[in-house]
Amino acid sequence: MKCVSGAYFEPDFDPLLDRLGTPGVVVDNETREDCTLVKVDSVNRDGVLLDMVQLLTDLDLVISKSYICSDGGWLMDVFHVTDRTGRKLTDPSLPEFIQRALVRFHRTVNCASPRFTTCLGNVVGPAGPDVSGCAALEFTVNDRPGLLSSITSVLADSGCHVASGQAWTHNGRAAGVLYVTPPLPSRWARVERLVEAVVGARENVAGERHWTRVSGPARGRVHTERRLHQLMRDDRDYESGPAPTPVDEGLFGVGDKAATTARTARRARAATRVSVDSWEERGYVVVKMTSRDRPSLLFDTVCALTDMQYVVFHATVGSQGVLAIQEYYIRHKDGGTVDSSAERQKVSRCLVAAVERRATHGVRVEVHAADRSGLLSDFTRVLREHGLSLLRVELKRHRDEAFGVFYLDTDTGGEVRTEALRAVQMRVAEMGISLDVVKETKAPGWPPVRKTSVPAPPVAGQQPQEKPRPSLGSLLWSNLEKLSNNFNYIRSPA
Repeated sequence: MKCVSGAYFEPDFDPLLDRLGTPGVVVDNETREDCTLVKVDSVNRDGVLLDMVQLLTDLDLVISKSYICSDGGWLMDVFHVTDRTGRKLTDPSLPEFIQRALVRFHRTVNCASPRFTTCLGNVVGPAGPDVSGCAALEFTVNDRPGLLSSITSVLADSGCHVASGQAWTHNGRAAGVLYVTPPLPSRWARVERLVEAVVGARENVAGERHWTRVSGPARGRVHTERRLHQLMRDDRDYESGPAPTPVDEGLFGVGDKAATTARTARRARAATRVSVDSWEERGYVVVKMTSRDRPSLLFDTVCALTDMQYVVFHATVGSQGVLAIQEYYIRHKDGGTVDSSAERQKVSRCLVAAVERRATHGVRVEVHAADRSGLLSDFTRVLREHGLSLLRVELKRHRDEAFGVFYLDTDTGGEVRTEALRAVQMRVAEMGISLDVVKETKAPGWPPVRKTSVPAPPVAGQQPQEKPRPSLGSLLWSNLEKLSNNFNYIRSPA
């Protein structure tokens, strides 16, 4: 009998590795009276912070404050969250859902994707709504009145139905990701040519550029909102306008809270401000931002940093009244820092653009109707006939119902009159479409919307700025021990 020897492996060793790689999630409703603490500890992996923030955002949670620490091979993050109604999180299945969703971001699991119903009634999974069975139409183009109406009309004529999607406008540019069914693979190229003809109809305009692509059904698509950020950044929407204004360093001090709050109230209408400095002693790039606070702000910022190939090692994010204050300690993936003035300016511009793309302008209307072919084309045609333009669009479908959120402006950028909204409401009611005007959302302090302008070339150079020593650096480091202690008893739910 031949004996074969080999290395011995403890049977429980592999399950132990799986447990070590599984994020620990604790939902703490006892520490704070005004919010729930979501504490996550995990092996540090590329993009894990964006995965966590994206997941909490998809769950319709509002992140009011967060502390991020991921030096070394381990991360420990704390998020102060409430639901969209301002209440604590009480669903006992939430910790397990978050943990399972985070695991699926990083490894293949042969079990069904976890699903969860949010406080707003949205059913989500770890990567948002399932669009794997749809073809994806992506486009970037100079914004103009009636653009989406023309695109959806071509899709309807080609037998394509828009199942869901989003479109944004910023700095005179427009980008969209629309998920369409059913077209056969043999028709994708034709649909792409037709849409290309629509978006490229103004090629004779100086400075005009556009891009379109239709891709077939696929699993594991990039998150829709992250994809929109990528499209607009690749389209260089951040190049327009003056260089970002540096932050007010006084807002990052540890001075009298009452005085700081008073200053905050006076600056609530200020534009987004960014400062990018180097902390040579620690080898970090320090990014400080102030802007109007809103939902999804942390996601937009982290998304921009991640897609620019920067890794967040430490961060503190919070709000004072309606002002959001963010500070990040980052390095490039290759370990480098931001050494040149041009690179600092690019990072600043990209972050400002990421914040302002989702800024709420215009009048918000919510639409729902029985889902049918050509529904979006019919609705956008009515808007076009009444001189209304789209600033931002969110579309989704649940069973046999179609839902949409539209932010409206006039073709000339003026105020939307009540008479026009009533006329649209009556017209679409005849089509079986219910339209509700939620509120007027012109946010003071945001830059004016430009519908037909061609982006200006980037501003060359940057005004020299004195580099102050990072004001929160010592505060952050002094609190790391306290922050770490909060994780002593973190464990995965049974």
